[in-house]
Amino acid sequence: MDIRQESLKLHYDWNGKIEVVSRVPINTSNELALAYTPGVAEPCMEINREYDKSFELTRRNNLVAVVTDGTAVLGLGDIGPEAGMPVMEGKCCLFKEFADVDAFPICVRSKDVDEIARTIYLISGSFGGINLEDIAAPRCFEIERKLKEVCDIPVFHDDQHGTAVIVAAALMNALKIVDKKTEDIKVVISGAGSAGIAIAKHIMNIGVKNITMVNSRGIICEGDESLNSEQAYMSTITNREHKKGLLKDAMVGADVFLGVSAPKIVTQDMIKSMAEKPVVFAMANPTPEIMPDLAKEAGAAVVGTGRSDFPNQINNVLCFPGMFRGALDCRATEINEEMKVAASYAIAELVSDDKLSAEYIIPEAIDKRVGEAVAKAVIKAARDTGVARS
Repeated sequence: MDIRQESLKLHYDWNGKIEVVSRVPINTSNELALAYTPGVAEPCMEINREYDKSFELTRRNNLVAVVTDGTAVLGLGDIGPEAGMPVMEGKCCLFKEFADVDAFPICVRSKDVDEIARTIYLISGSFGGINLEDIAAPRCFEIERKLKEVCDIPVFHDDQHGTAVIVAAALMNALKIVDKKTEDIKVVISGAGSAGIAIAKHIMNIGVKNITMVNSRGIICEGDESLNSEQAYMSTITNREHKKGLLKDAMVGADVFLGVSAPKIVTQDMIKSMAEKPVVFAMANPTPEIMPDLAKEAGAAVVGTGRSDFPNQINNVLCFPGMFRGALDCRATEINEEMKVAASYAIAELVSDDKLSAEYIIPEAIDKRVGEAVAKAVIKAARDTGVARS
């Protein structure tokens, strides 16, 4: 039985991966009166008098909404909100397992930006944070932007920012292996959707200056009228040499390839055309842009993928549990760029110099040290930048 069939069988057996568990005993009339009526009236009135008490008197302080519209589910595309529910439940399991954060899946039957944003805002008072998940670009950018304008709790699109944080952490350590500096490297990003754009922005925040982005039509260049609004903006801050052409043209002389696009679109000749000791993160799932063995044969010095059966897995579970743990613990009003950068450094630093190698540039996905390390770094950055409320 392969992994998919085994997983399907288990999902039938599990009948759901999460459940609500009471934190209080209700075995006597007095316990009932304390947890519910009439005693519960007092905490209700306390919150009515002071809104912030909702974080102290309810589980809101540890509860994250994992929200999708089901339009970009795990490489499966637009399969609908209900079909995305197993992924959302799985995400909730990871929140609990790796950072003891309670999370609840919310699957919204709409593709309208304003309707989705309004729906999430209207329920946001029940949560301490919002994790957007598997929402197609460019809708995801617009929803996140609108929510950040009106919500007083952190809003984080993991497909964008979680991916970017992990890629940056892996890149920092990969550059140590090949003895190159962030400010000197040329980076090619294949894929100009939510993940690719977020990666580009984030690695700029750690010092990368020369980035060329490529979509299915070719190199993104300023003035291209076929670009959506986010891509058009990126064209003004990347590809400052105004290169034109296809992916193979962009990769000539590049130090780093970051792929969040499509399977088997990179050839060995393209790897050979890159600079000396190239770094290749081929992260398309389940089939990478180029298989690791082929990339290494062609000269890649460090290779990472999104898969668990190869070394150097770029996995978002290294980011989002600790990110929200930190944001919740300091009651941050938002997750800002400084918090994301701090998370990248915290993850990278967990790989000590004596353990660092081409086969080990980033902690394994199940490394339980990561959540705590990220949370501590995020709290410090939140306080340093004035977005922490405690």
